[in-house]
Amino acid sequence: MKWIKIIIPFVSLLLPVSCNQATEKMQEGTNFVIIYCDDLGYGDLGCFGATDIKTPNIDRMAKEGMKFTEFYSASPVCSPSRAALMTGRIPQRMGVHGVFFPESYTGMPVEENTIADLLKTRGYATGIVGKWHLGHMHRYLPLQRGFDEYFGIPYSNDMESVVYLEGNEVVDFHPDQSLTTKTYTEKALDFIDRHAGNPFFLYLAHSMPHVPIYASEDFLGTSDRGLYGDVIQELDWSVGQVLDKLEDEGILENTLVVFSSDNGPWLVMRDHGGSAGGLREGKQYTFEGGQRVPTLAMWPDGIRPATVYDDMGLMMDWLPTICEIAGVALPDDRDYDGESLVEVFDGQGKREQNEFLYYDGTKLECYRKGDWKIKLAYDGFEGATWKHAVPPHPLLLINLKEDPGELNNLAEEYPEKVKEMLESMEQYKQSKGSFPPPLFIRSDADRSHYDHVIEKYGEDYYLMK
Repeated sequence: MKWIKIIIPFVSLLLPVSCNQATEKMQEGTNFVIIYCDDLGYGDLGCFGATDIKTPNIDRMAKEGMKFTEFYSASPVCSPSRAALMTGRIPQRMGVHGVFFPESYTGMPVEENTIADLLKTRGYATGIVGKWHLGHMHRYLPLQRGFDEYFGIPYSNDMESVVYLEGNEVVDFHPDQSLTTKTYTEKALDFIDRHAGNPFFLYLAHSMPHVPIYASEDFLGTSDRGLYGDVIQELDWSVGQVLDKLEDEGILENTLVVFSSDNGPWLVMRDHGGSAGGLREGKQYTFEGGQRVPTLAMWPDGIRPATVYDDMGLMMDWLPTICEIAGVALPDDRDYDGESLVEVFDGQGKREQNEFLYYDGTKLECYRKGDWKIKLAYDGFEGATWKHAVPPHPLLLINLKEDPGELNNLAEEYPEKVKEMLESMEQYKQSKGSFPPPLFIRSDADRSHYDHVIEKYGEDYYLMK
């Protein structure tokens, strides 16, 4: 039977070469690292146009990997975006329409499969370092959602009772947030060090630059954009540490590293918030600045260097992408809203779908198809400490390729296009099927006792002895 060893290589030379770079490397134990920032703006990185913040390590990912210029989070706020990343499904399918709080008794439904759940079926080690924010009750925490290890703050760092969890237990009731980025980085490097010999999935979900923002002493005063810029430059250092660690372990070539943000910048925080670049508005709004997020992917074995993808990508794409690379079949008992980017990675293929629904909570506000976006009329918002004011506007029709800043309303100029887009939006919405009711987030505190005291003793009751 020795002739078999001779003829098989010969025959293989005669076969047409049809596999791209990414597909040739699939199912060889590729590692996955997702680095996820909180409230990072489209204009906060050098490779996306920032000149007052230095991000050489993140820029390296653009030079050696793929830059996505039209990549969308599933929501303009945190928890829904993270649910979509973890499951490949829009958050409306899960009833996750708003942000969970420390007083929330709900979380991302336990019936949902996470990336970690699915990779576990292929023997992957799975770990998360950083912000979870998909429910902090025991059954919703990472160790019950497919992850082997967890360390981090389970919700936003401005919420009450900020703690470090390790596994399911509180290990620090008073975290020093000036050291949070360094602490997360050390934990991430330790995870890589311990699992470098076998396939792993690491989800590094930074708490920064969500307010309150903190940088360690090594980075204070290092940028040209004040404390916010210092925070971003420390995050860039962290990315460099991860890339260097993967390189030192000899596994960078076969590791897909993704860098992105959960939504746009929190503009009401002024100099402690980020920049949306040339995009309109930011976090909490369904304009492009709220949901178009800076996104990069680096995978030497599967992505050509310095590739730019100028078409739509969605946060829901990462689960099917990772599963295809790892050889994991998606469960067929549910619908998914993303698609694999493997054909995109070689710089020649494109996503098949070109439609996207922009939801603000339960309310559908916008729809994109191809180059066009339609935004329904908006009553405006007067402003609050937690959300900046935006004036009302009529129905908007925007060509995003020509006008990513959404400055020119073409609705009156193209009435037929408006009609076509509204019809397509309704059809696409209907194709998603029915959604469950929104999860209950939290109830207001009963403050009638304070009302009683104020009514009886006056506004200055608290000054009484």
